[in-house]
Amino acid sequence: MPAPHSTSSSLSSSLSANSVSTKKSRQWIPPINSVLLTTVATIMVFSLLMVASASIPFAQTKKLGDFYFFYHQLAYMGIGAVLGLLVYFIPLRKTFRLDFIMYALLACLLLIIYTLIGGSVINGSKRWIELGGINFQPSELAKLLMILYTSDYLVRRSEEIRNHWKGFLRLTLIAMGLILFIMLQPDFGSVVIIATCIAAMIFVGGLPMRQFFIIMGAMFLAGTMAIMGASYRLKRVTSFLDPFDDLKNSDYQLGRSIVAFARGEWFGVGYGESIQKLSHLPEAHTDFLLAITGEELGLVGVSFLLVLQIILVTTVMRISYQALARHQTRLSYFAFGVGILFFGQIFVNAGMTMGMLPTKGLTMPFFSYGGSSMVVNLIIVGLLMRIIKESPTIPANQCRYY
Repeated sequence: MPAPHSTSSSLSSSLSANSVSTKKSRQWIPPINSVLLTTVATIMVFSLLMVASASIPFAQTKKLGDFYFFYHQLAYMGIGAVLGLLVYFIPLRKTFRLDFIMYALLACLLLIIYTLIGGSVINGSKRWIELGGINFQPSELAKLLMILYTSDYLVRRSEEIRNHWKGFLRLTLIAMGLILFIMLQPDFGSVVIIATCIAAMIFVGGLPMRQFFIIMGAMFLAGTMAIMGASYRLKRVTSFLDPFDDLKNSDYQLGRSIVAFARGEWFGVGYGESIQKLSHLPEAHTDFLLAITGEELGLVGVSFLLVLQIILVTTVMRISYQALARHQTRLSYFAFGVGILFFGQIFVNAGMTMGMLPTKGLTMPFFSYGGSSMVVNLIIVGLLMRIIKESPTIPANQCRYY
C-alpha cells in the first residue's frame, strides 16, 4: 500500500499537469475581440469583391461609373468604422442610461415620421432621408435602439415581465410607436425583425410560457392581416410556393435568383462571369447579392460566406454568455438581441434568395450593398467591442448597473 505522502504528491502532480494542459489548450483559442473583428472584416472584404462584380452592369445602365457602387460601399464602411470607433470610446454606463436611450428613440421616431412627409421615394417606398447624396434609412437605427431599450427594460421591469401582463404591455406601447410608422413607409421586413428581436429577448428575460405563446399567436395574426391587407405582400408570399409559374411578373426576381444558384453548381462559373447580373436580376448588388455569389463562386463561395456569418452570430452569443456569467444582465440581453438581429437577417436573406422564403427587402449583415445597414451594424460592432473591453473590469458590486 503506497504511503499517504506519495499519494498526495502524485495527485498534486496530476493536477499540475492538467492545469498546464488546460492553459496550453486555452492558448489555442483566439481572443473573442480578434474573432469578432476578423470575421466582420473578412465579410466586408468579400462584400466589396462581390458588389464590384455584381453592380457594374447596373451602374452602366444608369450611366454611372463602373465602380460607383463599389466606392459607395467602401465609403459607407469608412463612415461606419469611424462611428463604431467613436462608440467604442464611450463608457457603457453612458450608453445604457435610460434618458439617453429615450431621447435617441424619440429622435429616431421623428426621423421616421419625416421620411413619410419629405423623405425620398425609392421603389414605391418612403424609407430614406437624403443627406448630401447619401440615403439614410432610420428604420435600421430603430432596430439598434429597440434592442438597447429592451435590454434596459428587461432589467428595470424584470418583476413585471415575469409576473404581470403590464410589463409586456408597457414595452409594447413603446415598440408600437416605432412599428406603426415603419409600417406606413412601408417596411414590413424591418417590422418583422424588430418584433422577432423583442419577442426573443422577453422570452429569455423570463416571460411565462403561456404569455409567450399568446403573444406569438397575436403576432402571427397581425402578420397575416398585414399580408392579406396588401396585394403586393400577398403576391410575394404565394409566389415563392411556385417560383416559375409567373416569371414575367411576380416570380421574376425569385426565378432569376434560383437560376443563378443553379448555374453556379459547386464552384461557380467564375468571378465576374455572371449572366443574371446583366439586367436579368434587377439591382443584383443589393438584397440578391448572395444569388450572384452562388452563380459566380458556386456552393463553395456561398458556404464560405454562411460559415463566416455563423461564426459572427456564435461570437456575439458568446459575448452575451460571458456578460451573463458576470451578472451584467443589460449587456447580456443587448448582445443576445444583436445575435437574434444578425441571425434573423441572415436567415431571411439567404432563405429568400434560395426560394425557401418569400422575397423581402432585408440585407445580409456586412455583405449586401446598403449604407444604412452597414453603418448601423458597424456601430453595433463598436458597442460589442466596448462590452468585451469593459465587461471584465467592472467591479462585482457594480454589475447590477450593467
